Amino acid sequence: MITRETLRNLPSGVVPPSYDVTAITPGILHFGVGNFFRAHEAYYVNKILGLPDQQSWGIIGVGLTGGDRSKRKAEDFKKQDCLYSLTETAPSGKSVRSIVGALQDYLLAPADPEAVLKHLADPKIRIVSMTITEGGYNIDENTGEFDLNDAAVKEDLSHPKRPSTVFGYVVEGLRRRREAGGKGFTVMSCDNLRHNGNVARKAFLGYARARDAELAKWIEENATFPNAMVDRITPTVSKEIAERLNKESGLDDLLPLVAEDFTQWVIEDDFAQGRPALEKAGVQFVDDVSDYEYLKIRMLNASHIMLAFPGLLLGYKHIDEAVSDPDLRRLVESFLDTDVIPTLKAPPGISTEDYKNSVISRFSNPAMADQTLRIASDGTSKVQVFWTETIRRLIEGKRDLKHMAFGMAVYLEMLKGKAENGETYSPIEPTFNDRVRQLIQSSNDADGLKIPAFDGWRDLDHAELDKEVIALRQVIREKGVKAALPR
Repeated sequence: MITRETLRNLPSGVVPPSYDVTAITPGILHFGVGNFFRAHEAYYVNKILGLPDQQSWGIIGVGLTGGDRSKRKAEDFKKQDCLYSLTETAPSGKSVRSIVGALQDYLLAPADPEAVLKHLADPKIRIVSMTITEGGYNIDENTGEFDLNDAAVKEDLSHPKRPSTVFGYVVEGLRRRREAGGKGFTVMSCDNLRHNGNVARKAFLGYARARDAELAKWIEENATFPNAMVDRITPTVSKEIAERLNKESGLDDLLPLVAEDFTQWVIEDDFAQGRPALEKAGVQFVDDVSDYEYLKIRMLNASHIMLAFPGLLLGYKHIDEAVSDPDLRRLVESFLDTDVIPTLKAPPGISTEDYKNSVISRFSNPAMADQTLRIASDGTSKVQVFWTETIRRLIEGKRDLKHMAFGMAVYLEMLKGKAENGETYSPIEPTFNDRVRQLIQSSNDADGLKIPAFDGWRDLDHAELDKEVIALRQVIREKGVKAALPR
């Protein structure tokens, strides 16, 4: 294990924290301590904690679920004093290994909800951040508003001082601050959502208004919700990958992590009670992140799922294998060149051609061993976020829809859970209900077009797109994925 004691005698080549981990105090509380958070936000905070006057920005991590896997994760964090190793690997194979000490404690909310609420009410916590997935903000797909009919939300509203959802925890924490005469905090989304701060604002204020209109008004005046663009490929770490990482590092880490060497974080500089000096770690603070969001979401994220859906059907387990297939690589490049770049406004000083080449290079990194199934998971949320703007622009501009029709067709076929080689897998779609599952399994190909993933352009004339999707689904089943590839 890695502990504070073992920091004194790390293997050669492993970079220790640049600060005394026992001297750090928490200023951030984070919900959703997954691999991306550990390789992104915690990574950046780790880089600045050794700088003057930055020691009060440590992080308290919070897990919201209480299953066996969550309990084991909490136990492992405790055993290791919340320390873990991060291996950053470039496409060339060169790696840098370091110990991240930004996480000061890890709490499992169901085991001790009051401990979480005490931290939220503590004035020392000035930022509450989260990675709760693109679909985790409980926004009703039909109304565009916070869904008050969700069972967990209804339970929290019935017992608001004993919450279980992130919305209940954050709003109860802010209520306690108001009651104590304190100040609000910054609510910072780190999820892959366009205008993620605006989405977070809608979600948390929607919950707050349902609980107490005056409290909601206070939150609106005293909390901030900056938009941010986040970017780093951080794959799942299997048992085999963990063993390899530990063998290469010489560590015995219960929680080893691997990520690409590329990382980017662009944030609107709108913080309620100050912020860490993250600009000294490479974070960009701007007035408006919109152009950065569009670039990343419409180029990197959109092409990631355009590659993962057919890759999974073709039996590729990893993204680097899929992009090494010349046909799939041409698909992604043509999609970006033909559909995305001509309809995209890039941030000043950024070349879309260079960005495209960077995307392909990053996908090609074999050290990531990034699973096609992971990238394809929660596809209904990802399609809505990553493809909607491009599809709308293509329809409105009466442009060729062949790439998007293919993407929709392979997505629907991918959801059947069977690759062309006969291997089966289990698509992960946390937002699907019984009705959506019936539409997916229907023998009528047109039924699949009714799923929520495609709601973003229903107000436009999509008849031609639908016709192409139905035709391509038949080709995929009868002749295979490659026969359906756009020519």
